[in-house]
Amino acid sequence: MDIANYIFIIAAALMAYCLFLVLKLKSQFSGGLVGKYWKYLTVLVIIFTLGYFALPFFNQLPEHILRLTVAGVFVFGALYVLITIKLIKSIIEAFSD
Repeated sequence: MDIANYIFIIAAALMAYCLFLVLKLKSQFSGGLVGKYWKYLTVLVIIFTLGYFALPFFNQLPEHILRLTVAGVFVFGALYVLITIKLIKSIIEAFSD
């Protein structure tokens, strides 16, 4: 097994842990703006976790599908960052009131 496979395993384990944390913290938000954003973040973390576990099989995909997959990762990554920033902004605004 080469070094890339070890990195894939570590990355998948980290994402699985992130998914565990997201699901564990979900019960802390009953609703409202934070709860709404947290649901979106949960969905994105699930998508990323599934992607990380599918990573070892990407070498079997045709190039055009692989390019679409990479584009999707960039789009979902950008959405994740956007939602995270909006979530942090709403928390800061709630504390400054």
